[in-house]
Amino acid sequence: MAVYTEVSDEELLTFLARYELGALLSCKGIAEGVENSNYFLHLESGYFILTLYEKRVAEQDLPFFLSLMEHLSAQGVSCPLPVKDREGKALGRLVGRPAAIVTFLEGYAVQHPNASNCAALGESMARFHLAGAGFGLRRANALSLDGWRALFADHEHEADGVEPGMGALIAAELAALEESWPRDLPCGVIHADLFPDNVFFLGERVSGLIDFYFACCDAFAYDLAISFNAWCFDADWTYIPAKGRALVQAYQRIRPLDAREISAFPVLLRGAALRFLLTRFVDALSVPEGALVRPKDPREYLAKLKFHKGTSHVRDYDLEL
Repeated sequence: MAVYTEVSDEELLTFLARYELGALLSCKGIAEGVENSNYFLHLESGYFILTLYEKRVAEQDLPFFLSLMEHLSAQGVSCPLPVKDREGKALGRLVGRPAAIVTFLEGYAVQHPNASNCAALGESMARFHLAGAGFGLRRANALSLDGWRALFADHEHEADGVEPGMGALIAAELAALEESWPRDLPCGVIHADLFPDNVFFLGERVSGLIDFYFACCDAFAYDLAISFNAWCFDADWTYIPAKGRALVQAYQRIRPLDAREISAFPVLLRGAALRFLLTRFVDALSVPEGALVRPKDPREYLAKLKFHKGTSHVRDYDLEL
């Protein structure tokens, strides 16, 4: 979440008049995240999140995301629900951008997750994967292997400005992953961005999942690899085996990984690290001046990618699968 687009009081009040949510009591921009403009709304009827969709979120994909949240909620997954206006529409336009209001979830994001948090996430992710089975819409993953080379090509000449040698490392890794990327894994609807800031806790339990705007159809184990990278390293970007075991074992208790997924997991971890290295690198170059946003350090995922390059088996992560 972030704020790229400022909304005037008049524009906001005109937009809110389409809804039966009561008077506006307060509105505050949310700085966290990097993709869309988000505002925290306090209305007479409660608390909500207003999102203006920008950057990588294609307008034609929005019905997929909004319908997915409705489907998951109906299946018992705690997540924001889109709010419909008086005409029954969940999607409108504000300041020339697609916009939607969703319900606010209680809870807090854990900044430094421990093994217990990782286990709670693993269980929640597995339940999310199972809950998506009956969802009728499909969306390809635009930020999987087939999209990485084009993303890198436009900025390759700037890569060594992050760290000397990064350009050559990314180029070599793209070639290696194009040769080894698994194509036959169990697939379905995945979140594709379950970082700690997108998972809310109340005490030791997960109270909800948020920010579904990268959700797509892809390999379940790739989704697990994304969160493994995001949750199972410490603040110094060092892998913590206890976190990795807690995450994967909890996931396995709900949805067991098959032999193909286990064998492919080290490659998926490398790919997930490369994906976020690339997008963080590109995002850091393209933040508009004055935007209320905090770009994330791409060097974190460069360090994780280098770590994964030294592995070849799940045993290298102290995982017994």
